[in-house]
Amino acid sequence: MSKSISSTPDVKFIRSVLFINALVPLALLGWDAYRKQLGANPIEFATRATGILTLLFLLISLAVTPLRKLTGANWLIKFRRMLGLYAFFYSSLHLLTYVWFDKFFGFRSIVEDVWSRPFIAVGMASFLLMVPLAITSTNNMIKRLGGKRWARLHKSVYLIAIGGVVHFYMIVKSDTRLPYAFGAVLAVLLIYRVVTATQTRPTLKVTSNALPKS
Repeated sequence: MSKSISSTPDVKFIRSVLFINALVPLALLGWDAYRKQLGANPIEFATRATGILTLLFLLISLAVTPLRKLTGANWLIKFRRMLGLYAFFYSSLHLLTYVWFDKFFGFRSIVEDVWSRPFIAVGMASFLLMVPLAITSTNNMIKRLGGKRWARLHKSVYLIAIGGVVHFYMIVKSDTRLPYAFGAVLAVLLIYRVVTATQTRPTLKVTSNALPKS
């Protein structure tokens, strides 16, 4: 049974705090890079860090709707778009780190990597699926697409999350605890999505049958 939260907090203030704090990991990464404290392999460290941040923000954005429904805090939905865009932002940095510092914009080498290394192909596919979601994240695009078409398009975020977790798992060679942790959280979110979808279908059928025929 969901709890109802009547009082609405200062959404603008929370959004500002969230916006600033979401940039803190990038600032810390930049500071460590400036001090040359990214370890023996700075490129690998930066690539891994931005990839983890991508998954983190992606899963947090997916958790907004379940939290909203379970707590009754409908104002939480106002932060989902920002969280999703931060996931795209960090995924872009993740890709840029690979393309720039690892491959030096050698697109032929990148294509060969995608063809010969499955984990890169999975990661690249997940990123490409994120692009249309980021482009259609504005209110104008929602109006142009229509609510139903927009909702269908953005359901692909679950496929993107699965691809991201699989990509991370395939990269890790020994310690798989973190990929498994991300996978467990994603599994819970997917189960919740399936359960709520199956619970609402009978209601929709009864409602449609109860409508008077013209």
